[in-house]
Amino acid sequence: MSAFRTQLPGNRLNLRNGPIDLVIGAVGKPADVAAAYERAADVFEPLLMELVAELSELRTPVHELPTGALPGPVAGRMLDACHPHAAHWVTPMACVAGAVADFVLERMLEAAPDLRKAFVNNGGDIALHLDRNTEFEIGLIPEITDPNLSGRVRIAANDPVRGVATSGRGGRSLSRGIADAVTVLARSAAEADVAATLIANRVDLPDHPAIERVPASEEDPDSELGDRLVVVGLGSLNDAEAAEALAPGLAAAKSMQADGLIHAAALTLQGVWRITGFDDLVAHRTQVTPSVVPIPLGSHEIAALASAADAR
Repeated sequence: MSAFRTQLPGNRLNLRNGPIDLVIGAVGKPADVAAAYERAADVFEPLLMELVAELSELRTPVHELPTGALPGPVAGRMLDACHPHAAHWVTPMACVAGAVADFVLERMLEAAPDLRKAFVNNGGDIALHLDRNTEFEIGLIPEITDPNLSGRVRIAANDPVRGVATSGRGGRSLSRGIADAVTVLARSAAEADVAATLIANRVDLPDHPAIERVPASEEDPDSELGDRLVVVGLGSLNDAEAAEALAPGLAAAKSMQADGLIHAAALTLQGVWRITGFDDLVAHRTQVTPSVVPIPLGSHEIAALASAADAR
């Protein structure tokens, strides 16, 4: 299967092949940007088939896979990002989108190391490159299925974040939890991706009658989740129920933060928010001005990540 390549407005590049759909942007000298885009297209062409070749292993629970068990450049990243979470049931597929974004961005920078900044956005899971004195603006939405922006957050070059991912009910992957959205900021997109998946799975109210669940195999016969139950419907919850559901997810996020696996997380369910780490993120900046953080990161105005990054 051949990949599709399209030039987008704003001198961005779209690469598509099967389920992988990348939006790529870069800022720098025109020759550097062109070189980065050519390298991205070159490495993207065989990527899907390389992943398919390792699909059986990628669907294996991480605790059954030793370090180095997956030699492929993307598959290896997936396993490395998931291994710290091996105490939980998780397969490397939990971070395929983020790992692809990381890999393509790394190859772009090999071809054009002087880029001022760049991003690879794989369906909302975003790998970032920021040279000194640059920043990215990330669009924020209230839930995965709501495209309306409700705020923005800026990630500066001296912030310890180079990956952002969002997971939750209604996304591209099946979810075992009921979160509307869980957004995670981490050192890489793969690390953010697996963390967002696991935190979103923990947002739940077991046996609540408003939650509709079916075996994953009924929704997707090829899902690595097999007959494990996934959420396919959710009725209305009151604020107390939403808070109860969010509590284990927030605890998981704080545990990951304490272990150095993530830097920040924002969880939302039917208008109720729980966040951790965003104030710490701001503290890493050498200079903080109101324009750098246009919304109060410690307030309920924080929202889940949109599927676009602004590369101005």
